[in-house]
Amino acid sequence: MAPARVLRAGPHRLALGQRPLVMGILNATPDSFSDAGLYATLEARLERASQLLEAGADIIDVGGESAVTNRPAVSTTEEIERVVELIERVAGELGAIVSIDTYKAPVAKAAIAAGACIVNDTSGLRDPALADVCGESGAALVLMHTRAEPKRRQRDPSYDDVAADVEQFLRARIELARSHGVASEQLILDPGPDFAKTPAQTVTTLRALRRLHALGRPLLLALSRKDFVGAILGRSPRERLAGTLAAIGVTADAGAHIFRVHDVRETTDFLAVRAVLRGYDSLAAELRLSDELRWEPQRNEASDDQRLA
Repeated sequence: MAPARVLRAGPHRLALGQRPLVMGILNATPDSFSDAGLYATLEARLERASQLLEAGADIIDVGGESAVTNRPAVSTTEEIERVVELIERVAGELGAIVSIDTYKAPVAKAAIAAGACIVNDTSGLRDPALADVCGESGAALVLMHTRAEPKRRQRDPSYDDVAADVEQFLRARIELARSHGVASEQLILDPGPDFAKTPAQTVTTLRALRRLHALGRPLLLALSRKDFVGAILGRSPRERLAGTLAAIGVTADAGAHIFRVHDVRETTDFLAVRAVLRGYDSLAAELRLSDELRWEPQRNEASDDQRLA
């Protein structure tokens, strides 16, 4: 079980550690590496958010710019246009806790005004103005390890000790955020799998995850469909679910507090069974599986024949 932590995110005060929270990914982009603009309209994205919540998502992470490095950066104006109305409706109509995936302070400010209460910054706080926005608004702030600039890929990053670099970097970013008015209870830490790391460096980082508990803040893991999983398995993004769940299992055992994922239902199912097997959740002695769930419904061959006639 993860160490107990308290997270303050706008009006929310979340007690973390009893079970991992699941953050569902909601892309408002045409060029995501994983869904390639599958949800192209506002209504489609709102419906997707509803599906993620129904599947068990605790947080909806809205992104208006893909992290893929083979596309140019999106202007601040366009990114705001992509996310603001979506956040208003997801937070307002669906009542969800919403995070905004951005490294731009004006986007974060607009998103918070629309109802977001977490800023998921994948730049490693390159712009301290993001911390100013969170300090002034009370929104939570994700601090992620990376040595690369946003939208830039480092093909052969070099570290003497990548796990030590992650810890030292995040410790320094905590101090920077605090100096800009962000309270400790507003901070979340992300070791940055795949960001400025080779697959082997990402694996080394994840194997050393427990050492980050010394920093005293909850840990967010964005492992879903990542390159290191693809490299291990030799599979494309949508074929990486089993590998993603394996990574979630190992890092949950190491004390991760939040998982950012595409496949929410599969992740919540995995974590539910894990919790029972680990003894974190109980199972009633009288529990039995209903007959309706014991087997798949049989096909009606007569109906199939009629449809083919």
